[in-house]
Amino acid sequence: MGKIIGIDLGTTNCCVCVMEGGSPSVIPNREGSRTTPSVVGFTENGERLIGHIARRQAITNPKNTVFAVKRLIGHKFEHEETVKAREHLPYEVVAASNGDAWVKVHDQTYSPQEISAMILKHLKEAAEHYLGEEIEEAIITVPAYFDDTQRQATRDSGTIAGLDVKRIINEPTAAALAYGLEQDFKGKIAVFDLGGGTFDISILEMVEGVFEVKSTAGDTFLGGEDFDRAVLEWMVESFQEETGINLKFDKMALQRLKEAAEKAKCELSSVEDTEITLPFISADATGAKHLNLKLDRAKFNELITPIVERVRAPINDALSSAKMDVEDLDKVVLVGGQTRTPLIHTIVEEIFKKPPTVDVNPDEVVGIGASIQGAILKGDVKDIVLLDVTPLSLGIETQGGLTYRMIEKNSNIPTAFTQTFTTVADNQTTVSVHILQGESEISENNKSLARFDLVDIPPAPKGVPQIEVTFEIDSNGIVHVSAIDKLSNKKQSIKIMPSSGLSGDEIEKIIKNAERHSADDARRKETIKKRNKLEGMVYTIERTFSQYGNYLNEAEAQRVRDVLGAAKKALTTEEEYPIVEALDAVTKISKVLSELIMFNPNPDRHA
Repeated sequence: MGKIIGIDLGTTNCCVCVMEGGSPSVIPNREGSRTTPSVVGFTENGERLIGHIARRQAITNPKNTVFAVKRLIGHKFEHEETVKAREHLPYEVVAASNGDAWVKVHDQTYSPQEISAMILKHLKEAAEHYLGEEIEEAIITVPAYFDDTQRQATRDSGTIAGLDVKRIINEPTAAALAYGLEQDFKGKIAVFDLGGGTFDISILEMVEGVFEVKSTAGDTFLGGEDFDRAVLEWMVESFQEETGINLKFDKMALQRLKEAAEKAKCELSSVEDTEITLPFISADATGAKHLNLKLDRAKFNELITPIVERVRAPINDALSSAKMDVEDLDKVVLVGGQTRTPLIHTIVEEIFKKPPTVDVNPDEVVGIGASIQGAILKGDVKDIVLLDVTPLSLGIETQGGLTYRMIEKNSNIPTAFTQTFTTVADNQTTVSVHILQGESEISENNKSLARFDLVDIPPAPKGVPQIEVTFEIDSNGIVHVSAIDKLSNKKQSIKIMPSSGLSGDEIEKIIKNAERHSADDARRKETIKKRNKLEGMVYTIERTFSQYGNYLNEAEAQRVRDVLGAAKKALTTEEEYPIVEALDAVTKISKVLSELIMFNPNPDRHA
């Protein structure tokens, strides 16, 4: 059994870790960085760029650079938060045939699962390169407040990337696991997790190797991206007041503004003010226009305070569900890159009445916790019991559009619940069960997970059939349903029609497409290697020919010139055949020139 890697699949950045020699290690990517931007770029020639290299070309290629896709995964195109996100994204978001939000690049549509899979595959390859072995299994983290659809979609991403996802684990739980083991901590803690796109708050109790999650709450559309957006909108407004030019519809300018906003936000974590300078951001009849603004921490705090205030409600909800007061907590642990913001420290200390703990790396602790969970599953880490909870209630729609709650939020998982249903009409042979997730008493206000049709019920007067339906939530927080007709004591067929997400056939098709693309990438990589080799040989031969060409007769010299000319022409194409053909010809000429050098070591003799 090989190693199980732990992956923190973040909105803004990712981190991949592994347990080695009893200790967790962060795996650096090919560029040596311990985190990788969650960005995928698509070039004009069909190449896919992942991570830092994708992020670097985002300004010049905004429409074809996909980021923050975690905010779309598992969501419908018309979902309120998706509609908001679409307004600010430079790339195109479209509705899939099932109503899900997908992205469109170069006339090709991709599900968020596919984009995430590209990032996961990149992380998998980085781990394989670092460890020197093939990696097949992974633990992937998700926000604690992700619903069933989002968790299943994340699992699908791993499958598409060629990973056997052994467990989906909540990000705050992973962080608590890492903190508890590294600090040998026992007691009650709150994990305050504010990342690039999501916010989670989890209350845990740690006693003698048992990590028990008491409650969790959060907001899947609250994070650093919103801080960036607040700064960006202030920049757009300030520039318009000064110049009369509205940059809101200039995609390239907006991408430059986004990068500048993020840079300013990061700088204001350690300095009191920062200069934002973007030359040639636009132009009008009078000439080029430059953006020059000064942003101090006080103004920054003013811009983000309405966003930060949104953490209060989930915190109160989590404390209430855990039946605890802030005084009951021993520590508050900060997780996620956005917790470096000074205002966050101030708000957290005000709410919890104690300064937060800052002795963990907020960018890496979740990935480390995921790798520890992998080691627990493998049996490499013993005497640890992890008791997590489901973040949202699970129920069914009943008559009149009401929700009958079957599994309450913050129930320990895995868990199961069985309920008996019956028919509402005589001789009814089919019962439709609509599965919902959420806290509203009104079914339409909850997330629709699936509709189950229980068919072939023997005809009987209404109220007679006894249909036993069992709901299970596994350790990944993913819902499973089974049903049995008690009268016939036979399991009935259930048609599961997912409200969103990818079907098994779609996943299989995407995997095959990904394999084809990998093969194309491998071919392109080999062509690039041959092209680079050809370029180097052309340079060497030209240099050698200039020094030793006088040793050749005119026919031989002309042959060298012809071969070099054909090689230079081949270098202007991306096609493999001309490059291979030119490389073969250049290799033969190289041998001729090598013999010249061997028998005529003095290049200047005939000069």
